Amino acid sequence: MPTQTDYYETLGVSRGANDEEIRRAFRKKAMEFHPDRNRTPGAEDAFKEINAAYQVLSDQDKRARYDRFGHAGVNGGSERPFDGADFFGGFGDIFDSFFGGAGARSASQPRAGDDIQQRITLTFEEAVFGCERDVDIVRIEPCQHCSGAGNEPGTPIVACVTCAGSGQVRRAQRSVFGQFAVTTPCPACNGAGRTIATPCSGCRAQGVERRRRTRTVTIPAGVDDGMQVRITGEGSAGSNGGPPGNLYVQVRVQEHPVFWREDFDLVHRLPLNIAEASLGVSKPIPTLDGDPVELEIPSGTQSGSYFRVRGKGVPHLRRNGRPTDRRGDLRVLVDVDIPAKLNKYQRQLLSDLEYSFNHDGKSPPAPPPAKSSTKTKAAANSARQGKAKSGTGNAGKAGKTRRKNARQDAPTPAANAANAAANDTTPADVDANAAGNANANTKSGADKQRERGLFDRIKDTLSPPAD
Repeated sequence: MPTQTDYYETLGVSRGANDEEIRRAFRKKAMEFHPDRNRTPGAEDAFKEINAAYQVLSDQDKRARYDRFGHAGVNGGSERPFDGADFFGGFGDIFDSFFGGAGARSASQPRAGDDIQQRITLTFEEAVFGCERDVDIVRIEPCQHCSGAGNEPGTPIVACVTCAGSGQVRRAQRSVFGQFAVTTPCPACNGAGRTIATPCSGCRAQGVERRRRTRTVTIPAGVDDGMQVRITGEGSAGSNGGPPGNLYVQVRVQEHPVFWREDFDLVHRLPLNIAEASLGVSKPIPTLDGDPVELEIPSGTQSGSYFRVRGKGVPHLRRNGRPTDRRGDLRVLVDVDIPAKLNKYQRQLLSDLEYSFNHDGKSPPAPPPAKSSTKTKAAANSARQGKAKSGTGNAGKAGKTRRKNARQDAPTPAANAANAAANDTTPADVDANAAGNANANTKSGADKQRERGLFDRIKDTLSPPAD
């Protein structure tokens, strides 16, 4: 017999854990070992053990029996945890005779029907807001032809001649303690106490038959992946007048392309470029309700920051599985995207901004004049040679004109004296120039405005075009 793991160890909680701690531990383990997420060998078996542990520890009665009797107290849902356990081997018949033949009585006792487990897959929205789904099941029901009696309608059912209708037979058995009278189920009627002369043509005297049914299941709002919804009395029919079993619907939730879930909160990733994160921006945020909300992102927001939109998350569930009016929040995770490729204009803008950051907000120097290419130089030389050839006849006249202009432009002695006086520099002039240079090194309001202008241009070139 394989060793069964302690349910508390399976969920990773202590024996004094409350219901909320058990629920959180189950959700964490279920997400880790869910077959749709974890493809490693043994993940499905671990998921089944986690589910079985949660079914016991989340139910107060089952948990109390488990704490008292261990696995024997909850296996099969029996209220008598030691039924069927053969602790004393061949002495079972002796104890049966002492306690009135428990094995004989069990054949005619009412027994509950078997439970049925079914799986359904929900969209993310269906799990959050709840829905109704049709579930196809195959279960054991009383035979419709004979109404569960087992005989062909209109034919008699007679008492068993072997046990005289008691369903039990007594036989003597010798042991080391002497001779004992042992009571066992009647082998002729299997403990029913009656025999059927003409079996039912529909169920062959079994009284039950398999039927395919479709049941509408109401999924409450707020269910999560791995949870089970119980529908009482929709399992297989019981025997000897016992109640029917239950239908358990296990929920699997599809992933959403925009949101993911953390407990009762929804999380949405908001990508921003570096200019939007630096300057601040207003962004529409989608919600599961359908109407987007406008979110103001302040300037200087760092990547990894969270913003919370109240009441746009998942409805809370009570312990009995029913939803409440309280909802979780929508948390917006800011993710600043660093561009992997830049065009020439974007690269120049970022280069200017880098210079401004590293030089106290100053503007970058003007770029050097572009050098002429080889073809440009050759074209200029050809043009000069053409002008030289065409202007040979007018060389004498042009020379006279230049000499005349030179005499007119020559400065007079008085003009030279005035220029010399204007070029003289006093100590006061030197102090004024030094003060001007000091003011130029301080970041002014115009420099700050210039930096913001660079950011605005970067923001415009990095932002996607409007539809």
